[in-house]
Amino acid sequence: MPAKKRGYHHGNLRQALVEAALTLIEEKGPTGFTLSEAAKQAGVTPAAVYRHFDGRDALIAEAARQGYEIFADLMEHAYAKGQPSALASFEATGRAYLAFARRFPGHYISMFESGISINRSPELAHVANRALGVLDKAANDLMAELPPERRPPARMVSAHVWAMSHGVVELFARGSPGTKSPFPPEDLLESGIGVYLRGLGLIRSDS
Repeated sequence: MPAKKRGYHHGNLRQALVEAALTLIEEKGPTGFTLSEAAKQAGVTPAAVYRHFDGRDALIAEAARQGYEIFADLMEHAYAKGQPSALASFEATGRAYLAFARRFPGHYISMFESGISINRSPELAHVANRALGVLDKAANDLMAELPPERRPPARMVSAHVWAMSHGVVELFARGSPGTKSPFPPEDLLESGIGVYLRGLGLIRSDS
């Protein structure tokens, strides 16, 4: 999705700077811009930035926090939409990951590619754990359908699907050079999750 023009709205300078940073992150990456550029994008002086953020990392961390808020809402909606089927909810959360990365690239980069730790602040850690906890919940529901002797840890299953979703996004969904896939990213993710779940015996091999 092309970056939208974002600008300063009187009385909301902090958010205007976040929006400016998101535009620059989409265009140049998380380390490809300066605070002065963010200020210029927002239409204010560089000195104005420091009323709200003590550096570029703090600005990116706020973009990441807002991204995790959006991400958590999308994941929770996907999970609820799949109910009461544990399988449908599990598959929906994987698709929601890919949809989020496509729709909110600046937030996605801030969250997963900027080097900002989710433990940078309690607020960031809380919302990140809320978002990623949806995957754990979906995996836990699904693993409950397996007999105990064939049941891998739910946290491991959610980590596998997170890694698969993240890999599809990084390699094929965001236009990485030299990694164009002959298949749509959505098909790659769906088929990959299908193979994984068949291996666990949660989907019949002929379905």
